[in-house]
Amino acid sequence: MTDTSTSRGGGVGLFQVHALTLLANFLVSSSFPVGKAITHGFEPGVLMLLRFVLAALLMGVFVAWRYGLVWPGWRSIGRYAIVGAMPVGFFWCMFEALRHTSALNTSAFFTTVPGITAIVAAVFIGERLGWHRLVALFVGMTGALWVVFRGDPERLIAFDLNYGDILFLCGCLFFGVYGVLVKHLHRGEPTAVMTFWVLVIAAVLYLAIAAKDLGAADWGAAGIEVYGGIAYLALVTTVITFFLFQYATPRIGPTRVQAYSYFIPGFVLLTQWALGNGFPPLMTLPGIGLVLVASYFVQRGTGRPKDA
Repeated sequence: MTDTSTSRGGGVGLFQVHALTLLANFLVSSSFPVGKAITHGFEPGVLMLLRFVLAALLMGVFVAWRYGLVWPGWRSIGRYAIVGAMPVGFFWCMFEALRHTSALNTSAFFTTVPGITAIVAAVFIGERLGWHRLVALFVGMTGALWVVFRGDPERLIAFDLNYGDILFLCGCLFFGVYGVLVKHLHRGEPTAVMTFWVLVIAAVLYLAIAAKDLGAADWGAAGIEVYGGIAYLALVTTVITFFLFQYATPRIGPTRVQAYSYFIPGFVLLTQWALGNGFPPLMTLPGIGLVLVASYFVQRGTGRPKDA
């Protein structure tokens, strides 16, 4: 790859950015089965409110210790509100969709995110990937869907869309725009600071969404597994992944960051295998190969990452 030189300075840092982005997508993949397991606990808005309040508190402790909590001004709050509205829409759609569809189906539709991001990035921030990368995005989506349907055309033909699938596809539109907005609206502030305020804005928006359901929530009947799942989602798949995505996006671009989401269906299958649901069949291997090839071509030509 032309952008992974071993020279001192940019090469090692760039490799780390790509590795952290891949790690972030692995963590995101775990949110699908975890989210599916706890959707019965509360209404989607309440689940997300608890998740983002806890995530904002955890990130706030770190920001206060590392940088100090300073009011950023209303103009910056406006930027953070625009960015924060996108994951709010995505996660609400995700949790509502998981009530009506499977974790594997949602991971299939998540493969549309890199293509959405590429289109939005080309229109709004002038990101030009070239035909070879656009073809690679299509190949990557094909490979990811191959993994989802285990190389069986009959599974693909029998794939009937339901309400949950359509709702999650709407959520993917939000997430595709999110990566572009992070790059477009970042003004050089530390990643942790931007992450904190985005989480705060998201928590406030979820408070408005969940207000009608808070009184009816049965806090005692939810069970330890629901609260444990919320804690996991808050720390691992919210604080850590938000930080990693917002760290990587200004450095390698939103389309390249989102292209790693092609690995998510494979990660979901591995997670389900780890939970005792059986190992993915060998017919998924060609799909994994397509994802690897596509990722190579999408990532080629990435410039040196910005300094942290």
